[in-house]
Amino acid sequence: MNITDLLITKKENIVLEDMILSEESRIQLDHLLKEHRYLDVLQNYGLPVNNKILLYGASGCGKTSTAKALANALNKPIYILNLSNVISAKIGETSQHLKQIFDKAGRDQAVLFLDEFDQIGKSRMSEDKDVGEIRRLVNTLIQLIDYYPEKALLICATNHMEVIDQAILRRFQLQIEYTLPSAVVLDGYYDSLLAKLPEQIAENVKRKYGISFAEAKDCAFTQAKYNIIKQLENGEIILQKEVLET
Repeated sequence: MNITDLLITKKENIVLEDMILSEESRIQLDHLLKEHRYLDVLQNYGLPVNNKILLYGASGCGKTSTAKALANALNKPIYILNLSNVISAKIGETSQHLKQIFDKAGRDQAVLFLDEFDQIGKSRMSEDKDVGEIRRLVNTLIQLIDYYPEKALLICATNHMEVIDQAILRRFQLQIEYTLPSAVVLDGYYDSLLAKLPEQIAENVKRKYGISFAEAKDCAFTQAKYNIIKQLENGEIILQKEVLET
């Protein structure tokens, strides 16, 4: 299997400043970017540069977008690994694929993003029937992480941090939690999503809470489209130019 078939390399114009993050997370990520901008100076002082980041917590709250935004800010290519295509029935093949991918990302000084990281970072104390194979895979993964070059960035994401092997967790210099947004934060997000829509459409979108940003976006846009189409079919509105451009 060609390793390029396992990677998604398309960059997206996502800016970290536009993302909704906690103050603590934003400070950590901003400092990470500064470390990499002054990497050579820090290395001259013998100081290690943080380049292994674990993003964990609720699904749909910005982990993937964060990885893409960091790649854009550092002007690095991003390699997004589809782990479902990497995991093989033969543990040796999985380890070989991972090594090839880590080697490529390291050579290219890229951002390597591993989503659903718990699929390969599972604890060696797992009750899984193939504990021996899991142990070998985790040992390989630890070595790959340890030797990943500082000028590249490894970002892993998981919704299930509790199942990841402790030895792997210790290797992430930054561990940033993503939680479901509060009602106040979601209201601001809904306002930004609906800002370009006609008022009579936006005000009829029922807002849901206790959900992720991704779920809120799907919920709001689905209702907005339903309301627009309904009014169009009833001859009640004419689409405004700003709506057509969104």
